[in-house]
Amino acid sequence: MRIGIDLGGTKIEIIALGDDGRTLLRRRTVTPQGDYMATVMTLAGLVEAAEAELGRRGSVGIGIPGTESPTGGLIKNANSTCLNGKPLRRDLQAVLQREIRLANDANCFALSEAVDGSGQGAEIVFGIILGTGVGGGIVIDGKVIRGANAISGEWGHNPLPLPALDDLPLPDCYCGRQGCIESYLSGPALVREHFNRHGQQLDVAEIDRRASAGDAACEGTLQRFEQRLGKALAGVINILDPQVIVLGGGLSKMTRLYRNLPACCGPHIFSDVFQTRFEPPKHGDSSGVRGAAWLWN
Repeated sequence: MRIGIDLGGTKIEIIALGDDGRTLLRRRTVTPQGDYMATVMTLAGLVEAAEAELGRRGSVGIGIPGTESPTGGLIKNANSTCLNGKPLRRDLQAVLQREIRLANDANCFALSEAVDGSGQGAEIVFGIILGTGVGGGIVIDGKVIRGANAISGEWGHNPLPLPALDDLPLPDCYCGRQGCIESYLSGPALVREHFNRHGQQLDVAEIDRRASAGDAACEGTLQRFEQRLGKALAGVINILDPQVIVLGGGLSKMTRLYRNLPACCGPHIFSDVFQTRFEPPKHGDSSGVRGAAWLWN
């Protein structure tokens, strides 16, 4: 049995999978806010309760909103800031008395979709998160690529390629840089740009709905978004050349992206053909927690 946990900023989800990928158990609870030790004990309690309910012991993988430093084993880059600088894996191993595997939540998303989702059977899968932030994960031959600095797939903190006049001035990013892809392509960035240009405070779903109904301002906002996304992903494609890119996060629910992205990427691809597929996640919101379980694949 494989147990996976998705440690989010507001909720923690646990899943138990059988060898065939069948869901045996799935539970959610609230994340203790700003309390590291309470978070550790909540994670351990979820595992113990799941094993007691199912009557067997499982491997444990955890997806986190950050990454584990390859030098000291401490968590870094987590937007759940109480995790930063803490030895999460070491502390959980001490409580649960077994080896634990950790990975960035975007890596878990990509792994889930590569194992038995929209990227199943592909040699190279790039999974992207377009939500509150912009993240990504790389899976090659069914294995998550972590990288020398444990930041593999973090395309959201590259600069936006070839900024046009519409892209200026370069926006500030929370990471301290300017012009990061995330500062253009996250959900909040899309909402902010529409407001700055048109004075309308609309959420992403409403912008998408109005564009579909013929609203020129909303259509323009989404076309600019798609052109930027196409340029940003073209850089990834020219390096990785994935067979499949799976889109996750709240913005991935805009079905127009799957129609329009090939044309937005194509002019920037260093090839006479463009065969990379853009796919929605087969497992939807469950992909992250499933991928955490598949860390023991």
